Amino acid sequence: YETNNRSVANIATRIGSARGFFGENPTEDSGSGFILDQNGHILTNNHVIKGATDIRVLIQKKEFKATVVGRDGPTDIAVLRVESKDLAHLPLGDSDGTRVGDWVVAIGNPFGLAHTVSAGIVSAKGRTGSDVRGLGDGTGYYNFLQTDAAINQGNSGGPLLDLGGRVVGINTAIRANANSIGFAIPINMVKELLPRLIKDGKVIRSAIGIRVSSLVTEDSTRLG
Repeated sequence: YETNNRSVANIATRIGSARGFFGENPTEDSGSGFILDQNGHILTNNHVIKGATDIRVLIQKKEFKATVVGRDGPTDIAVLRVESKDLAHLPLGDSDGTRVGDWVVAIGNPFGLAHTVSAGIVSAKGRTGSDVRGLGDGTGYYNFLQTDAAINQGNSGGPLLDLGGRVVGINTAIRANANSIGFAIPINMVKELLPRLIKDGKVIRSAIGIRVSSLVTEDSTRLG
């Protein structure tokens, strides 16, 4: 995992000019990310950079100014870019093939402790926003992997890796009232959105005005 560590970024954001970056007064808005390709694209959570006017990333002890390439609030995914072609990047795995009980490793920046590695298993699959509790406004599209690998504040946006060093998820949330219950966005969901995020900067979705509910006697009578 030495190579994987070189591909993980610490992300610090600033709103206005009141906060500092690395080596200054620590910003309270910070998280993790990982390098996606040789073009300097970095994957992270949208909530890590939400509202930021300035974003910096620290990779292999080098600080870069990052720009936002694309973001999608409903899935909490964001793509950043830094001006560098020499960065090691992580291969993407197959989250659909990941099984409950498989060992995984989380790498991130919890509480500013750079390149912290924690290990655990995939505890469950298909968790929703209501399982996490308090995530977003209830309109998001979530299909989380659940893991007992330690995830804390600052881990958001970092990679969840299988034992082959492939990214199977993006660490995103925890259950605040529980121990060893963390959630990661499955990487296969991310793969579907990446082309649009990189090309268009956003994901445009269609919607249909149908609501499904149980049939009650009054409706049954009215509809014959």
